[in-house]
Formats: sequence, structure tokens, C-alpha cells
Amino acid sequence: MITLALSKGRIFEETLPLLAAAGIEVLEDPEKSRKLILPTNRADVRVVLVRASDVPTYVQFGGADIGVAGKDVLIEHGGEGLYQPLDLKIAKCHVSVAVPAGFDYAYAVRQGARLRVATKYTAIAREFFAQKGVHVDLVKLYGSMELAPLTGMADAIVDLVSTGNTLRANNLVEVERIMEISSQLVVNQAALRLKQAQLRPLIDVFAQASPKN
Repeated sequence: MITLALSKGRIFEETLPLLAAAGIEVLEDPEKSRKLILPTNRADVRVVLVRASDVPTYVQFGGADIGVAGKDVLIEHGGEGLYQPLDLKIAKCHVSVAVPAGFDYAYAVRQGARLRVATKYTAIAREFFAQKGVHVDLVKLYGSMELAPLTGMADAIVDLVSTGNTLRANNLVEVERIMEISSQLVVNQAALRLKQAQLRPLIDVFAQASPKN
């Protein structure tokens, strides 16, 4: 049995064509089913639905043999115990610094101001600001980053940006782009040894079927 860990939403939807290329069809819609383990048309493959941030942990500790996780999630997780053979080039977005429209971020940085930054991507933010020599206090949040500067709790946020519509709706603007993000294939190292005959062909098909840019 091969267990694939996926999160609902964009990653799930954009992984379906890759699975189809391997002859695998998920038999239930995760948005309609209350099940957390979904069957496929192959008796030896199943899909487990977990939070995006939990995918690396499920794969690392053997709850899943293989998974799809954003680069952002993997950086925050650290990637311990994971084989990462492939950038699938799906679910693309980027991590940016955003501030309220009236805040002069560039001036604050030049003046050496200590900024309070809300984010759930603390590892990414810490490394980015350290390289720039900017002093920050990081506030760890798990949702609705845009609310932090609107309530005065933070000067800026570091968050994923896709279309930018949510930022604009909350009168926030991007001031720096930190990194591009896409989703990666991750594999449990023990599973790769024990189930190589099943996993290697799947990895190869994903490599062929994933977008090329």
C-alpha cells in the first residue's frame, strides 16, 4: 500500500493531473466527503488529507510514504528525514513583505528602526531580515496575517501572496519579494528503500508530467 499525503485546495487540485498521468484517480471529492482517507481506483494507493503544514511530518514519521508540500512549508519544517526528489512546479506563489499603504517601509529600514513583523513563516522571515541587517521582532500567527497591521499589532507581515487581492482588499502593499514558492514531492526515506518498486515509477511519472516552467 502506498499512502500519499495531500492538503485540500490548490495543491490537491493541481496534483490530480499528475496522478492521472500515473493512472491514479481519487474516487471521492475532499470538499464533499468527510473522510480523511480517500480511496483511489488502485487498491494499492490511498490519499490521506492533512493540513498543509503537517504534510512533511506525516511523511517523515511514516504516516504517509509520499507527499506534496510547498517549499515554504518544507523550509519551516526543516526537511529532516525527507527525500525531496522533485520540484513539481505546481501551486506557484511567492513569499513577500507587506505593509499598510501609508507606511514608509524603506525609510524605516534606512533609519534602522526595529520592526514588528507578523508571520507564520518565522524561519523564512528571520533569515531574510538577518541577511538585510534589519532588526525585527517576529510575532507568530497562524491565520489572517493582514489583520495584524490593521490593528496596530505589527508594522509588517511576511506571508504567501498569489494574486495579491487579499492584500489590496485590506489596504496593504507588497514592499519586498522574499522568494518564489512551488510545491515539492517529498518521500519517506525508509519507504523509498522498502517500497522502491512502487515508488520509483510514480516519481518518474510525476517528473515527466509536471509543468516544465
